[in-house]
Amino acid sequence: MYREILYSIADYVATITLNRPSRLNAWTPQMAAEVRDAMTAAAADNSVRAVVVTGAGRGFCAGYDMSLLGPEPSSADGVDLAGSSDNFNQQFSYLLAVPKPIFMAINGPIAGIGLVFGVFGDFRYMAEGAKLTTAFAKRGLIAEYGVSWLLPRLIGTMNALDLLCSARVIESRDAERLGLVRTLPAKGFLEAVQGIAREMVTTASPRSIGVIKRQVYDSQFQSLAEACVLADKEMRASVKSEDYREGVAHFVEKRAPNFAGR
Repeated sequence: MYREILYSIADYVATITLNRPSRLNAWTPQMAAEVRDAMTAAAADNSVRAVVVTGAGRGFCAGYDMSLLGPEPSSADGVDLAGSSDNFNQQFSYLLAVPKPIFMAINGPIAGIGLVFGVFGDFRYMAEGAKLTTAFAKRGLIAEYGVSWLLPRLIGTMNALDLLCSARVIESRDAERLGLVRTLPAKGFLEAVQGIAREMVTTASPRSIGVIKRQVYDSQFQSLAEACVLADKEMRASVKSEDYREGVAHFVEKRAPNFAGR
């Protein structure tokens, strides 16, 4: 089905693996289209409650494949997430509109456009000892694909400017200190991230997670009053849901939850 990624589902978790290990999973237009298609499939699949993204071999994504001279595909190619505004339908910002949590399992080097892709994940885990760099300024480029909007919101303006303007290489522990990632041991790394994702979506309501994700990202473009109005609307809808009834029932009955995602 895919040429440059792998896609699998197990126990509510879809795993997308960037699969060009001989090139450290360097980014291509084909890979971009395949990742977006897989994300769209995961968003529509009721058997999927979370998505984990990782890289084959020893790297996550070393940046754009400079041996390719063709342009990147249009930001609107290959996906239609219903209700997405222009803010959430760009080259990587569409990830924010996927109604399921996305976990970036950064198993090795991540740079350039690979880093931009990675920071648009909801949760970012990095294998101990792995390294990252923005790379752009050292190539005569600029902060690409909205990373200048997102990175300051994640780690603050000064830290974002530092990483973007210096393009210096930092290790996982430094990235963790900035609040950009959480570090896990390299041994058993992917399985650990998959386990974290699975625990989240089996112990909390998938419906609640999807709504909360949308609230958090929508709030970046809202006033406090608008965020409160949306919260009131979503609360009224939540108390009518199957997951709310199950949430109360499993708490009262002191048992594990069995959420339907509705």
